[in-house]
Amino acid sequence: MPPRYDVVVVGGGIIGLATARTLLQRHPGLRLLLLEKESRLASHQTGRNSGVIHSGIYYRPGSLKASLCVRGGRLLTEFCDARRIPYRRCGKVIVAVSAEEAPRLDTLFERGRANGVPGVARLDAQQLRAVEPNVQGVAAIHLPQVAIVDYTVVAGALADEIRQSGGAILTGAAVRAARRASGGWALSTRDGTHQASCLVNCGGLHADRVARMAGDRCGVQLIPFRGEYYDVVPSRASLVNGLVYPVPDPALPFLGVHFTKTLSGGTHAGPNAVLAWKREGYRRRDISLRDCLEMCAAPGFWRMARRHWRAGLDELSRSCSPRAFLRAAQRLVPSLQLSDLVPSRSGVRAQAVDPEGALVDDFVLRESEGALHVYNAPSPAATACLAIAETVAERVDAVRLTS
Repeated sequence: MPPRYDVVVVGGGIIGLATARTLLQRHPGLRLLLLEKESRLASHQTGRNSGVIHSGIYYRPGSLKASLCVRGGRLLTEFCDARRIPYRRCGKVIVAVSAEEAPRLDTLFERGRANGVPGVARLDAQQLRAVEPNVQGVAAIHLPQVAIVDYTVVAGALADEIRQSGGAILTGAAVRAARRASGGWALSTRDGTHQASCLVNCGGLHADRVARMAGDRCGVQLIPFRGEYYDVVPSRASLVNGLVYPVPDPALPFLGVHFTKTLSGGTHAGPNAVLAWKREGYRRRDISLRDCLEMCAAPGFWRMARRHWRAGLDELSRSCSPRAFLRAAQRLVPSLQLSDLVPSRSGVRAQAVDPEGALVDDFVLRESEGALHVYNAPSPAATACLAIAETVAERVDAVRLTS
């Protein structure tokens, strides 16, 4: 007979790992299995992001992103301190490069205060130059508590705790089918069938597919957007001291071309946000016929395309033309030159789009019979992972009680 677990978690990214750890902490002795389709954990969104521990300033007060990001950032740094995982508080500025952008900066500042972001402060042009001498702007918001970390190291520490608490982790175990069986779930992988009373879907780029296998129809479609980065050459990495971001477009969930630091002292520039033709399409030539057909069959995709086609063309131009990318980066750091940039690796963001074509702006958690699905967990999900895990675990407990 296949083994029977109390809970099976699908997805070995940072949300799935944090959720599994939290469930085991809340319920010692819980029989838990985590399934990851890749040969190693944290292979996709977790291992390919910019490593920022976000502040929570961008998000609408009262949203899950706002509350969970602020609390999650605090929990994450406490987790790193307790396990001696290195991180660095390098600070961040959000810059208005023109007077027209200043009102949006005011809105962000008020959101930061409403969300309880620590240390948020306004800077005028002179104060900005004192913090970032090479950055151009008429005003800025300073967030001194923003930090950077290696999320693959965090994910590894979470996995260690899962195993130490008696949880099982199986890699190379893509879920091929999910069906209700004996009051629980039977999940088929290449290694056989795994039975559990409760399913927790943290499938990241494939969360909507796992949910459909399990019979849930939320209506949102995950659309992959590739973010392409450049490295600033080491001799010019000191152009910025910390993280430097533009004022974002409020109509889009993306933050624009910005500068981030690495723990080793390097500097990244990017990303853009271009439509990917494969859910794990890290290169321009990566195409999946299945992914394309699914995307084009969704009504929300075409409504999104009609709504945001101009922004999409701008992003595509920055993808195809290094000089166009440079111009976007030079709005913040005018002295940056094309010779300072070296193409770096890309990441893919799973962005939920609703049937009306709106880019879903908040985390989406949804219960169904015997299951909980994390449909939408883009940035700042890594920052908020431990707080998201608390919320998911509470809802999983309710699902288990009623199933």
